[in-house]
Amino acid sequence: MLVKIYGATLHGIDAIKITIEVNISTGINFNLVGLPDNAVKESRQRIEAALGNIGFKWPGKKITINMAPADIRKEGSAYDLPLAIGILAASEQISANNLDDFMMMGELSLDGSLLPIKGTLSMAIEARKQGYKGLIVPMENANEGAIVNNLEIYGASSLNEVINFFDKGDSLTKFEINTRDEFYSKLAEYEYDFEDVKGQANIKRALEIAASGGHNVIMIGPPGAGKTMLAKRLPSILPPLNLHEALETTKIHSVSGLMGANSSLISVRPFRAPHHTISDVALVGGGTYPQPGEISLAHNGVLFLDELPEFKRTVLEVMRQPMENREITISRAKFSVDYPASFMLIAAMNPCPCGYYNHPEKACVCAPGVVRKYLNRISGPLLDRIDIHIEVTPVPFRELSKISKSENSKTVRERVIKAREIQSIRFRDEKNIYSNAQMSTRMLNKYCQISEQGKDLLKNAMERLGLSARAYDRILKVSRTIADLDNSESISNEHLSEAINYRSLDRDNWGT
Repeated sequence: MLVKIYGATLHGIDAIKITIEVNISTGINFNLVGLPDNAVKESRQRIEAALGNIGFKWPGKKITINMAPADIRKEGSAYDLPLAIGILAASEQISANNLDDFMMMGELSLDGSLLPIKGTLSMAIEARKQGYKGLIVPMENANEGAIVNNLEIYGASSLNEVINFFDKGDSLTKFEINTRDEFYSKLAEYEYDFEDVKGQANIKRALEIAASGGHNVIMIGPPGAGKTMLAKRLPSILPPLNLHEALETTKIHSVSGLMGANSSLISVRPFRAPHHTISDVALVGGGTYPQPGEISLAHNGVLFLDELPEFKRTVLEVMRQPMENREITISRAKFSVDYPASFMLIAAMNPCPCGYYNHPEKACVCAPGVVRKYLNRISGPLLDRIDIHIEVTPVPFRELSKISKSENSKTVRERVIKAREIQSIRFRDEKNIYSNAQMSTRMLNKYCQISEQGKDLLKNAMERLGLSARAYDRILKVSRTIADLDNSESISNEHLSEAINYRSLDRDNWGT
């Protein structure tokens, strides 16, 4: 008897429908074809043990299973559930009446219980697209799938429950979530708040500008000055995710297996802080079976690289193209996968190996030229893509001992949102441009016009401070954002002056 079951495989952050054809005929053999990997091939042992432990038999006949389309590689153990149901239906141990209405995926334990899988959200979106009535997944993944409207999501804790659903008409637990209520209920849930930061008014101002324009930032300062503490609070002042961004972010984390049990929609911007020993593949994504890297996991959020010079140079260099294109393409011989990578880069570093260059109290013990050499670990092209350079100095005791709290993240975020609204109107006719940091040279000429006096100011600053040519565009972009925060249509000399101050770490005037 021939039976067809429907599942899905992941390709990038999207899912592709897979038709599993199970045919049982006379003879004794087992053939599984359609480019299955080792985890799929091993499903026979898991299914055979699970069936025996719940009172069913492995058919003693010739079993041929084809997973179509056969030219797409099938990976992972999530095919256990559809394979098991297909084998039972083809051997006529259970009814196969309603199998065409459902897509199903799940990993089997030897006792017949179902274990969580990756990519449930992408599979649910594909199931709805293909016109299926519902999707059956392990109980822990059902909340995630229920985000998708107009599709019935059923959670099952064991193979027995799925069998009884098809064979006896028993009910499965149906999950329903109001996506918008779920989304809006968690928009402001942040662990860290700017009101906890004592002093550092200039750094908080720089981060507010960065959040308003989507600018990349590098902070340099001695150990204990508060660089990491400030970076962790940046997501709390970024504009809240919209529903489309939340779904896209959730899909990336889902296919990476990072969604916790019973979790549903990611409503807050991600913050990723990989260790400096990370490999280039782990950062940008890839591997034998490509997976999203840290830059994709930080999509729509913040990628924080602490101790930037300690990262391997090859690791930092592979970020250059994704930072420009805001996506990463992983190419293999037979296919390529695109992962989104639109993130804000926040980097932090000590000013020198000992950490105390330019410290107001402690003396630097590094040899001559070491400070410049330390900064040179960061290549010019990468530094070129960082708009704001800011020095972080230690907070004096009088600031630390203050009882009163500083401005909270909610207040700062309101100003950031207003500035972003100005930019959304400005770029409404520009494709894939959402913030000032993304402006091209053509847009700079159009939206960042300055007066003759402003041109003289910028020219003098570049000559006197030794700023490099690459700083020119960055200063204009940052000054445009500062003007937006002031609700000003034109860029004034004050806006330019402040933007110039945020190039203090340009190579020509640092560490010499």
